[in-house]
Amino acid sequence: MIYMNEISLKPIGFIHNNLGQRRFNQWSDTESELVIDREYTDALYGLTDYSHIEVLFYLHEMKHPFRSLIHPTGNPEYPKMGAFATRTPNRPCRIGLTTCAILSLDDNIIRVRGLDAYDGSPILDIKPYSGKTIESIKIPQWIIDIREKNNLVN
Repeated sequence: MIYMNEISLKPIGFIHNNLGQRRFNQWSDTESELVIDREYTDALYGLTDYSHIEVLFYLHEMKHPFRSLIHPTGNPEYPKMGAFATRTPNRPCRIGLTTCAILSLDDNIIRVRGLDAYDGSPILDIKPYSGKTIESIKIPQWIIDIREKNNLVN
């Protein structure tokens, strides 16, 4: 039998922006600063050789209890889906993941665009995005509909 133990994580930094809550499709032009703890400054060396990073962060503003089934974007026009089949912040471990563009790196501060995280969100990790190509990707029709409805790039 496998037992699930709790784990604890120490943030490597915090997200800074002047934004409040936004709709899911209003984050693409959002600029934020990732303020990385100074003890990790050397670990940022070479990061600007990449155009994008993946940011793992804690969804500290999510106050609602986890729900297994939801309508994507909270819209009942879309089919009810399991939370793990969506990009909802409604997650049992409250971990967010976003790929965003690097705008600049100055000392221990990374400026990025497109990060869908609130001010003060703890950063758990960052990884360079290497542009991995996945062939024969399959996504459900409701995501295609959302992208078309909101004029989002695939």
